Amino acid sequence: MSDEYTKELIKQFIERCRAHSLKITPQRLAIYRELLKLQVHPSADAVYKNMVRDFPTISFDTVNRTLLTFAEIGVVETVESHSGVRRFETDLEPHHHLHCIKCGEIIDFCDSDLDAVEVPERIADEFTVIGKRVVIRGICRKCAEKDEDGEKTQPSKGKSQKAMPFAEV
Repeated sequence: MSDEYTKELIKQFIERCRAHSLKITPQRLAIYRELLKLQVHPSADAVYKNMVRDFPTISFDTVNRTLLTFAEIGVVETVESHSGVRRFETDLEPHHHLHCIKCGEIIDFCDSDLDAVEVPERIADEFTVIGKRVVIRGICRKCAEKDEDGEKTQPSKGKSQKAMPFAEV
């Protein structure tokens, strides 16, 4: 992620916080910067573990509540992993996810055909759609190769990655 893009995201973050009457505290700004730096779909625990180095008095509860507040005001989105752990991401552009059921990795990808999927009318009549995201569950290449080598991997809380360099699944 380029410095210019990071600066623009931070500017948008500050504007969104102000629009929601949310103070821009050093901790909030640091938590958002940490999310940008990680460039994955980290859990609150992962963000907390990175934050505690620079903010030794910060609590897990503060980090978790701050991330949930960020989601409420729309500067991050929540992502549920296959293990049920809530993760967070700063990429608010339309995209989809591949979830590995073995290692827990979450990989972003874009596909215009999936973007164009229409919500059935019977659902649209009963439900206000605010976004669409396709989640494809499976086994990533690394885990499949491990299985071929005789190393059986177990489902875990896993990692996540940003954008896959392809448009089709």
